[in-house]
Formats: sequence, structure tokens, C-alpha cells
Amino acid sequence: MKKATLQLETLTCPSCMQKIDKTVRTLDGIDKDSVNVMFNSSKLKVTFDDSVTSVEKIIDAISNLGFDVLSSQVTEA
Repeated sequence: MKKATLQLETLTCPSCMQKIDKTVRTLDGIDKDSVNVMFNSSKLKVTFDDSVTSVEKIIDAISNLGFDVLSSQVTEA
């Protein structure tokens, strides 16, 4: 398992945060209990199984919603 912290573009409304949260939770390999979208800091913290998915797939899913991911950091969980 790996932990990812993604810096998102500035989130302007709570519904943006909910869209990202809902989408990330539907991805295979995501620890659904670990998904944490932080509105004030515009960050996403998540734990995922790197044998099933990758941080690139998480970023792609967020980008497909129309949100930019400015940076990402991945560490061992």
C-alpha cells in the first residue's frame, strides 16, 4: 500500500470537493476509508494498493472531472 498527497487547484465550493471524493472512492485499489479531500488546503490524501492502481490513474480521474492536480507526493503506507 502507498499513501498519496495531491495538491489540487484551489477548490472553490464544497460540491467540487464532494465530486472528487466520490470519484476517487470508486476507483479500484483505493482504501475508501482513507480518502480525505481537504477543502481549505485543496489537498487530497489517500491510501491505495499500488499493485491495482497508480497515482497517475488517480490524477487522471481527477483531471477528467476538470480539476488540475498541481503536484503529488507518494510514500509507503
